This record gives sequence, structure tokens and C-alpha cells, in this order.
Amino acid sequence: MDGPAIEVRGLRKVYRTSITRGRITALDGIDLAVPQGQLFGLLGPNGAGKTTTVKILLGLTHQTEGTARIAGLPVSDPESRRRVGYLPEGHKIPGYLTARQTLSIFGRMSGLDSATIKRRSVELLEKLNIAQWIDVRVKKFSKGMTQRLGLAAALIHSPNVLLLDEPTDGVDPVGRREIRDLLRDEAKNGAAILVNSHLLSEIEMTCDRVAVLRSGKVVAAGRVEELTRQTAKYKVIATAIDDALLAQFHGERVNGHVELSVDDLQQLNAMLDQIRARGGLVSELSPMRSTLEDVFVDLVRA
Repeated sequence: MDGPAIEVRGLRKVYRTSITRGRITALDGIDLAVPQGQLFGLLGPNGAGKTTTVKILLGLTHQTEGTARIAGLPVSDPESRRRVGYLPEGHKIPGYLTARQTLSIFGRMSGLDSATIKRRSVELLEKLNIAQWIDVRVKKFSKGMTQRLGLAAALIHSPNVLLLDEPTDGVDPVGRREIRDLLRDEAKNGAAILVNSHLLSEIEMTCDRVAVLRSGKVVAAGRVEELTRQTAKYKVIATAIDDALLAQFHGERVNGHVELSVDDLQQLNAMLDQIRARGGLVSELSPMRSTLEDVFVDLVRA
């Protein structure tokens, strides 16, 4: 396959409203590209256009302008979705089905033979730590377990492209780590993964690149470490930091430590010299970075 596994160019979507005969622009010319082997986070407040983007990629709605392609094929071609795994937010699985039956149905719909379905079902449920529940009816599953089963269903046919909407919603911390590890393994094996989530800490720990949507436009995109670049602040834990020193270096006390703003390393060392001159001891000094949440809030409020 030449080019990105997921690609949208100049994507625009305008909805007509029947009551006022007006128009709502859900997407206003966005560009995105997700190559094979990459975990990509799509972020934005409610109404930013995230769901509309995914619907266009799945052929559930059509763009007004622009192009969208999966695996090199236009999304208007049903063949483009043959190797796509999709986990919708708040998905529902009939409670009378067992996990084994659920994965068998999804596997057969994807054209897998019985032996492959059996092998992949056990393999995925073991990775997601719910293999012991394989013959239990879904109605007895917790929300987190149902979420894991939904992810297994999206992965049953070893897709090249994954579209995941809130994949760790309702999952406990251990389960979130297991899902992160599984997604990283899928990316290492060549899958292009688009994650849509409001859990920014999860996106920060999971994704290689992110894009932030606001009012249908991409307002920031790049590698996570680029967007959460180092600030001019340092976290300091030390004795003998009095109010005068805090004021001099524009510092503040936060949760048992001090955050100090400096212009350069010379100023930082001057601050340390003053702490030592007061007889103080420094037990921690570390540069601070913006979190993805900090970046997100700044962008959507702009």
C-alpha cells in the first residue's frame, strides 16, 4: 500500500437543518494522515467534528468536499472497510450471548474460518485478561469487561486499520494498561490506529501523534512530546526557600513543592546558589513540561 493507511484532505462536511433551513459546518477543511504502525489521537471538545470524521471514514455519512481514503482506497468503496476494526463509544452486545459466541459472530461476518475464529478468540481474550469468562453470558459482564470484549471483536480479523472511540471507557487502571500494551503491539505489527478519546492522560501515554479539533478545524497537530514541550518552569524541593526568594523567581508553592520560573540556566544556578547560601538543601530539581491536558485546554479556549 502506497501512502498513509488513513488519509483525509480538505475534508468538509456541512449539515442542513430542516427547522431553520440553515447550515451547520461540522468539518471545515481538515487534513489528517495516519501511516501504518502509528497510534494517532483525535482530540476535541463535544461538537468539534471528531465523530463526523470517523463516520465519513466508515462510510456512514458523506463529505461535502474533500477526500478520505483508507488503505489507499476512497471511503466510497466498500472494499476500503474490509480490513477496518471499529469500536464505537457505548457499544451494545446482546446480553444473552457469551464472549465466545460474540467473537464467533464478528469473525464470521469478517469472513474468517472456524479454526481462525477459535484461535483468535482465545488469543485476544487472554491478552485482555478475560479468557476465563469466554463462556459466560455478556449480561454478567461489568462495563470494563464489556469494553474489553468490544475491543476483541474489533480485532478478531487482524485489521490493518483500527478506529477506536473511547477504548478505555469504564476500564480499571490495570485494564487500561493492558489495553495500551495491546494497542502498542498492534501498532508494532503495522496497524494504523486512530483513537478518539476525552481521557487525555490515556492519549498522552498511548499515542505517537495527536490532532486537536476545534469548531471543525485542526488547531494543532504533532507528536505528543512536541506539543507538551518543556516550559521555563522547574520543580524544586528544597529547604530554606522563603517568600522573598519565591517572589524573586516568580515561584509558587504547589502540593508540597515549589515551582519556579527562570529565563535561562544562569538564573537557575543563581537561585540554587541563594538556596545554599541560606543553608538550604536541594533534594529535587526537575524541568516541567506542559501536560496534554494543559495544551488541550489552552487550544479549545483560544
